[in-house]
Amino acid sequence: RVVSQLTVGMLSSSLGGFSREFTELIRQIGESKSKQEEDRIVKKELEVLKTKIKSNTEIPAKRIREVVIRLIYCHMLGQDASFGFIKAINLTQQRNLHDKRTGYLASSLFLDDKSELLILLVNTIQRDLKSPNPWEVCSALTAMPALLSQDTIPAVQQLVLDCLTHQSPFVRKKAVGVLHRFMQLDPSLVSELMSHFRNTLCDKDPAVMGATLSPLLDLAKRGEAVSAIQSLVPSFVSILKQIIEHRLPRDFDYHRMPAPWLQITILKLLAEAGRDNQGMSEQMYQVLEECLDKADIGINIGFAVIYETVKTIMTIYPERKLVQAAAEGVSRFIQADNNNLRYAGVHALSLIVAVEPSAAAEHQLAVIDCLED
Repeated sequence: RVVSQLTVGMLSSSLGGFSREFTELIRQIGESKSKQEEDRIVKKELEVLKTKIKSNTEIPAKRIREVVIRLIYCHMLGQDASFGFIKAINLTQQRNLHDKRTGYLASSLFLDDKSELLILLVNTIQRDLKSPNPWEVCSALTAMPALLSQDTIPAVQQLVLDCLTHQSPFVRKKAVGVLHRFMQLDPSLVSELMSHFRNTLCDKDPAVMGATLSPLLDLAKRGEAVSAIQSLVPSFVSILKQIIEHRLPRDFDYHRMPAPWLQITILKLLAEAGRDNQGMSEQMYQVLEECLDKADIGINIGFAVIYETVKTIMTIYPERKLVQAAAEGVSRFIQADNNNLRYAGVHALSLIVAVEPSAAAEHQLAVIDCLED
């Protein structure tokens, strides 16, 4: 209930205020004492909406949008609102951006890739992907991962690939996410899409580069395109070095740490690429050492980066000096007052012991002390 109310609250900003009927509905549901009472209220609301939709009275465009949002609200509370799904699809065809975004949002919630109504959306998606308005393109791209099936990929694939060269970085970023979904739906596309991911990894906008890391990490974890991932190790190392040297815009900083989420994702990629491969691992040693040295240990996110760096060092082909540096990094966890950090430190220490038992010997007493917590 709380989640649905938050969602409706966010939608209200685009609607410009709800009718008194809907405000009253939200109040009644918020004050309901049981699930049965909530169901009764929602079912009554659905009957009202069904009457509105089936009536011959022309409903103003703004109110159609509210009807769809009310359907979303009822759908999220577990009730069948399928009678109104066609209204959501109709909204996606409107030129008003608020209407279009609401229609795509509702469609992505109401429909799945097996829905018979999905075919009605394909033409609208194709038209919006060609739109000169980047926000219309983004609206379509945002909904596509939740809507498309393997059978519908050919109808939009080239249009999405064209979006990779769009002048707006928001469009390019969302296009990468859609291609990631294509790859999941149809693994045969991996070899074809890798060349595009290689290009977007070098995009001038860091957000597009960051979005590209997700499909690459997905491939690495699944053990696919291993040689292609390994060929990108110099790029990963270069990007990671730029990040830790604060060469990305400050917008990517989090509590003084430069782009920590990107650092963690790249570290995971390096771990997969360097696993049981000495040649690949040797290219990473220097930047991994810099990650340990420059991480800010005064904040939790700094500990998170150190922890992921230690895991990466223990996963790739081991290097004695780097293992010792990892053990020193873990000592900061074990000596912390926070039990969560100490727990993470003990776990990281277990990874070190599996590779180099002597590196963890000096921490034996600290680990024994943890038994008393």
